[in-house]
Amino acid sequence: MKVIYLHQYFKTPGMSGGTRSYEMARRLVAAGHEVHMVTSWTDDTKHSGWFEDNIEGIHVYWYPASYSNKMSFSKRIKAFIKFAKEASFKASSFKDADIIFATSTPLTIAIPAIVASKFLQIPMVFEVRDLWPEVPIALGALKRPYEKFLARKLEEFAYKNSSHIVALSPGMKEGIKSTGYPENQISIIPNSSDNELFEVKESEYLNFLNRNSWLPSGKILIYTGTLGIVNGLKKAVDIAIELKRRESDISIILIGDGIEYDDVNDYALKSDVLNKNFFMRKSVPKTDIPFFLKYATIASSFVIDIPELRANSANKFFDALAASRPILINYGGWQKDIIEDNGCGVIAWEKTNKEIVDELEAFLNDEQKYINACNNAKSLALNEFSRDNLAKKLENIILQVGAK
Repeated sequence: MKVIYLHQYFKTPGMSGGTRSYEMARRLVAAGHEVHMVTSWTDDTKHSGWFEDNIEGIHVYWYPASYSNKMSFSKRIKAFIKFAKEASFKASSFKDADIIFATSTPLTIAIPAIVASKFLQIPMVFEVRDLWPEVPIALGALKRPYEKFLARKLEEFAYKNSSHIVALSPGMKEGIKSTGYPENQISIIPNSSDNELFEVKESEYLNFLNRNSWLPSGKILIYTGTLGIVNGLKKAVDIAIELKRRESDISIILIGDGIEYDDVNDYALKSDVLNKNFFMRKSVPKTDIPFFLKYATIASSFVIDIPELRANSANKFFDALAASRPILINYGGWQKDIIEDNGCGVIAWEKTNKEIVDELEAFLNDEQKYINACNNAKSLALNEFSRDNLAKKLENIILQVGAK
């Protein structure tokens, strides 16, 4: 099939960010499909308009559009709308296409998908990565009544024009279903574990260690991802403060960037933990993440305690599983249930800093419990959350919808 794949922020492993679309698209190509990726280029470039690339058989079309996690919400909205306009024309230009697959965020990606679907008279499959607009409304980013009204109308419009919807978690499916969309047209395909990527060669790992002599010794809790408002990573500093007070051998490393980076860094400096038992580094390419996780003792995922965020499907969670690392999370929801049901990590939800450190130290100092958790994590990665298996599920949906 000829697939028009729309993702505003498509990333490859050599870039910083989630690579779900890259991994899914290259597997569709390997299965014999023709994939045309319509996306944006957010870094500096000499190009003033669309330019093309071929990445492992994926036909990629980049549109230069400045974007950063540090941008204000209003500036992000402007960037979303500008890309939606340009992508509408680009996506509509592909002749003889069989299906459109559009993935959020942002929800505005539905606009070019629907425009092209109507113009080319082909079906559209829509992938929901976040409960939008519920999340920005809960965060207070959408405050005015007209903003909430327009956001909900866009959500309704996106779902109404979709032949099938892919949700990244059970909670997202429930949110979609609550709008009245037929349950039998919703499939759950969570973020996945790239097991092959996390098979680290010893020689390459030794080279990584030589290049990163700053890495602290002892046990390491690591966070790799965005430092945004929704992540609330000052909590990680609070944990480091308690660890330092106890003279614990556990250190914390944060790797990533975002609007909260400077605030977290300043808070750690003022709390006298920065570069002592709390370390920060800017974003790294996805190809470096396996090495950092191999060095770490336990991974982590942080989200502020808002019910609407508990349905999230964080990439870092599944990366940890692929790396055979347990994971600590500080939120409730389906990922908490996975950890509890499979014995593969630590739940820090609704606990004080002292209680979190008590549990973390007890967990990491129990050798057998820790080894079992590592094994359980990898078992989940190889079975329930294998990228290969879940990409096949997506292909089947595309085939079924495209054949109608």
